[in-house]
Amino acid sequence: MTALILSAITISFLHTVSGPDHYLPFIVLSRSRKWSLYKTMGLTVVCGLGHILSSVVIGLIGVALGWQLAKLTWFQGIRGDISSWALLLFGLLYLVWGIWKAYANRPHKHFDVQDDNLYVYEHRHGSSVHPQQLVKVTPLVLLAIFVMGPSEPLVPLLFYSGASKSVLEIGIVIAVFALSTVLTMLTMVLLGLYGFSIFQTSSLERYMHAICGAVVTICGAGMLFFGW
Repeated sequence: MTALILSAITISFLHTVSGPDHYLPFIVLSRSRKWSLYKTMGLTVVCGLGHILSSVVIGLIGVALGWQLAKLTWFQGIRGDISSWALLLFGLLYLVWGIWKAYANRPHKHFDVQDDNLYVYEHRHGSSVHPQQLVKVTPLVLLAIFVMGPSEPLVPLLFYSGASKSVLEIGIVIAVFALSTVLTMLTMVLLGLYGFSIFQTSSLERYMHAICGAVVTICGAGMLFFGW
C-alpha cells in the first residue's frame, strides 16, 4: 500500500509540474480576464477533477482486468507475485514507449499567448505553426482538453489493487492520485499568479511518459525484490 501511495503521489506530482499546460492556461486566463482568485482556483479544481476522472475511467480498465484475473482458482495462491510481475512488466514497456515517444517528434499540444488571448495548437518540434491551427482557449475548451488527457500510469496501479480484490486499496489510490494532482495544480497556479517560478521543469515535459514508466518499474521491482 505504501509503495502504491508513494507511486501515485510521485507520478501525479511530476506529471503536473513538468507540464506547463497544467497551470499556465489558468494563469494567463486569470490575468487577461481579470478573474478573482476564487474563480481562478475554482476553474483549476474543476479541470483538475476532470483530468482525474478520465484517468480513473482508464484506470478502471486495470481494475477490471485484475478483478477478472483474481477470480481464477489457480491465481489465488500466487496473485501477489503475478500482480507485481505484471506491474514491473507494464512499467518497463511504458518506460521504453516513453523514451521512443520523447525522440519520435510526435505531434503534441502547446499553448500560446497572442493579444491577451490564449490559443492551443498541435505541432512537431522544428515545424512552423499556421494561424488556422490556433484554437482560442475558453474555460469550456480548457475543461475539454483536461478531460481528454488522462494519466495512463494510473492503470497498472489500479490493476494491482484489482488483482488484490481490495476495494479500499483502489479507493485510496484514486483519492491520493486525485488530491495530489489538484493540490499541485493549485500550488503552481498560485505561484504563477504571484510571480514566482520555483520549478523550471518544462524541459522535462517530453520525457514525462518515460519518467512515469520508470516510477511504475521501481514500484513493481520494490514489491518483487525488496518486500515493499
